[in-house]
Order: sequence, then C-alpha cells, then structure tokens
Amino acid sequence: MAGNSIGKEFTVTTFGESHGKVIGVVVDGCPAGLPLSEADFQEELDRRIPADTRIVSPRVEKDNASILSGVFNGYTTGAPIALTVENKETRSSDYEAVKDLPRPAHSDYPARVRYGGFNDHRGGGRFSGRVTVALIMAGVVAKKLLNGIDIDVLAYTQAIGQVKSDKKLTAAEIKANRYKAATRCPDPTCAEEMEQAIIAAKEAGDSIGGVIECQTHNLPAGVGEPLFDTLDGDLAKALFAVPAVKGVEFGVGFKAAELRGSENNDPFLVVDDKVVTVTNNAGGVLGGLSSGMPIVVRVAIKPTPSIAKEQQTVNIAKMENAKLSVKGRHDPCVVPKAVPAVEAAVAVTLVDHLLRVGAIPRILKER
Repeated sequence: MAGNSIGKEFTVTTFGESHGKVIGVVVDGCPAGLPLSEADFQEELDRRIPADTRIVSPRVEKDNASILSGVFNGYTTGAPIALTVENKETRSSDYEAVKDLPRPAHSDYPARVRYGGFNDHRGGGRFSGRVTVALIMAGVVAKKLLNGIDIDVLAYTQAIGQVKSDKKLTAAEIKANRYKAATRCPDPTCAEEMEQAIIAAKEAGDSIGGVIECQTHNLPAGVGEPLFDTLDGDLAKALFAVPAVKGVEFGVGFKAAELRGSENNDPFLVVDDKVVTVTNNAGGVLGGLSSGMPIVVRVAIKPTPSIAKEQQTVNIAKMENAKLSVKGRHDPCVVPKAVPAVEAAVAVTLVDHLLRVGAIPRILKER
C-alpha cells in the first residue's frame, strides 16, 4: 500500500491494521533535543475514547505507547522516532460472516478490488478509524514542538447531527472544557443534547455524524508553499486521511459563495503595531499562506457505516444481491473519537511547514 506517508521536512509514516498486532508510526525530521517520554503520549491516547460507553463502541483499548527508537536519555536524537501501541481488544470472528458482504459507505468493496482480496478485512483493516492512533501519537510530538513556540491547536466537536453549538467561545474556554464532555463539545448545554442525539441513533440501530472545528492560535503570517503545497491544501490533505472525513472548509467556507466581496473580505487594521483583520472569514489563510489570524478549519464527519439496521448489499463471492445487518462492536458516532485525530493532523502539517521556513530550530537543547 503506497500513500502511507505525509510531510516533507516533518515526515509521518503510519502502519498497522485494526486487528493486527500493533498500530505504529515513524516520525522523521523531529529536531534533536525535544524532551520526550512514553508518559507524554498517555493523556492524548486516553482522550481518543470517551469514558461514556453509551455513545462509543464497547471495544475499549487500553493504549500504551512504546518508543522503539529516536529517543535517548529522555530527549529526541534527531533520528526517526518509531512508536507503537498493541491491539489487544480484537474480536475478529465478528467479521468472518460478512467478509463477502461489503458494508455500504465503507471501504470494503473498493479495497477488495484494489488489493485483489489480500487486504485485511477484519474491523476495516487499514481503513479503520483505529489507525488514527498512529496519527495521534505523531501529533503528540508535533504539539510539543508547537508549544515550544507558543502555538496552540485546539479541536472540538461543533455539531452532532442537527445539534450545533453556535456559542462564541474563547480559546481558553475551548481548551478548558472540551474534554469535560464525552462528546468533546465545550458548550455544556449542547454537549448534553449531542449525547441524547447519539443515544437515539444507537437505540434505532443507526448512526450519526457531525462537525469538528479546529483552531490554531499564534501562527505567524507567511507560512505555506504556494502553489501546490499551500497551507490550506496540505491541511486538507492531512485531514482527509482521518477516516470518515467527507468535507473540509476554512473560515466561512462554502458560505463565501453566497456573499459579496464587501461581505466576505476581511478588512485590515493595525492594533498594537500588529496587522490584524477585523473579521476572519478567510479562516486565517490567504493565497495559501497563513495571514497571522487564527486558522479556523472545520471537517464534516459522516455517520458510522457499520449499523444494525438491515441494508442492501451484495455477496461478492456469489455475485448476487444480499441483505446485511452489521453485528459486533461499533461506534454509533465517531465524532468524539475523531477530535484528537483532527487536532493531530493539523499539528503535524503545521510543524512540517514551520520547519520549512526555519521557525523551529533543528536543535532545541544544547547539552
């Protein structure tokens, strides 16, 4: 399988399948001298799975990261960092009865065609949301580098189905409250409504999608590589690597098509000897370069394809029409689990671009 790496200066290569032995990642290009230990990964790995089992799959992995290379005496060496977590809570027998019945809206059918049936179908294999664990581990490294230059990346759930939070929250409020709710929504009122929407879908044998917003604060202006490595283009590419992402927009996004220039433009202003914009309809990106305003990107997450409701499919082995009702352990909504993955995708992309312009030094600590 080609296409498992992303980045030019900060390169992330992931490996592993949902029911394989491990999920892993190799991070190459991390500067030497970054303090890093296995304990640094635990909080972020724990955030991937909400504690409320009413809204997530009963498959709960107790992930613990193992550092295999690239760290010596508590600091990165500049060599590739290899990280793994074990898959322990697998139940592969759930997939034997449906291996010839592709799940609608899942990758089962095109993957079988592309790889001639040799791909690992268990739990979605390489196409499972489980593989985001690798991206999250890479994101931990990236965010430690960003924190060193005071750049914050904050993702949270903005909508579940028709329940949407329109409350204007500060970065501090988002940071403090997003993980207090199982839905990863920092608006307490909406968080409760979102939970009920997920539970209702689950009780109906169905699933539900939503929207995740990610904000980046304190990124300097001028970051990006037009025309084909634009900042927003590379961010979108990384975000589409998160399973279930079906749409990406920056700032007002598609609504810009409904506006006039006088409404969509962000007027410039000097405040405290700094150029800012009055509004941020562009979402912090102009011409593929960061504008100095917060990067605001939203991703649309589709409903989980694996549902208990009976669906129309085909039996590939017999080449005949069939019905399918998916059993096993599946999330009624993957949005809460995707929040740290979206944040990680943004973080690794920003670090890659910041290394290109020299905003992050190659050696972080003199020994």
